[in-house]
Amino acid sequence: MKKIIIADDEHKILMSLEYSFKKNGYDVYIARDGTEVLDFLKTMVPDVILLDIMMPNLDGYSTLEIIKQNEEFENTKVILLSAKNNPKDIAKGMEMGADAYVTKPYSIKKLMQQIEEMFIEGE
Repeated sequence: MKKIIIADDEHKILMSLEYSFKKNGYDVYIARDGTEVLDFLKTMVPDVILLDIMMPNLDGYSTLEIIKQNEEFENTKVILLSAKNNPKDIAKGMEMGADAYVTKPYSIKKLMQQIEEMFIEGE
């Protein structure tokens, strides 16, 4: 079973993503900010991390930077999910090492498909 951490401070987004990923066979972990993501990473290596950029305490960019510094997570796919759709924000996320950058609003079905394709390509 693939493990996914979903990090977002918007409750409705967390609930809909959690439901969809569980329905598709994922083991789902919920974080409300970057510090909660890092807490999970002390005890597990997830397959995917969905990371909102604008979160309290530790934002998505800072969390991504910390994840990318640790070789233990080199095979973890990190996808930034954000309302920030400025090309500069997208470029920054990709340059920092995100595997994908998805802007809100998004289709959960397309997001799921994109993640599945990442694993197929990686095999």
